[in-house]
Amino acid sequence: MKLLTSTALAATLALSLGSFSANADVCLGMACMYNRMTPVEGIDATMGEITQALKSINDNAGADAIIENIKEALKLSKEINANDKVDRNRNRANDSLKKARGAVKEGDLPKATEQLKEAEKRFAELKTMLDLTLDDRVSQQTPMINRILDTPDR
Repeated sequence: MKLLTSTALAATLALSLGSFSANADVCLGMACMYNRMTPVEGIDATMGEITQALKSINDNAGADAIIENIKEALKLSKEINANDKVDRNRNRANDSLKKARGAVKEGDLPKATEQLKEAEKRFAELKTMLDLTLDDRVSQQTPMINRILDTPDR
């Protein structure tokens, strides 16, 4: 009886563990909450939502539709995660989005348009910061790193 119980328990465990796919996208910790796209893709997606919000303002859409676009842009901006410098400037761009959302709630669409254009400009500047960080990494390579990466010294 004891052998039968042990066998049944082992079989149940094997089946329950085997039912989860080993190829599943396993992600642990806070990094899984965001980072579903690269920083450049995140910037492009955020700018797309800002453009959509500007288009909604020009089409005289309701305040709810414009606010929804701004909220989506704020949510997508969380995907932009490269380094501290980019993150600080992303937060500044988010401030413009939040001011635009407040202006829409107050009914001040010209101010909201101005803030959205400012946010769009700031998000576009983030791309240049990403390019700089990649150049910085290349310029800071040392001979030891080059040996590890098996690349020639400059």
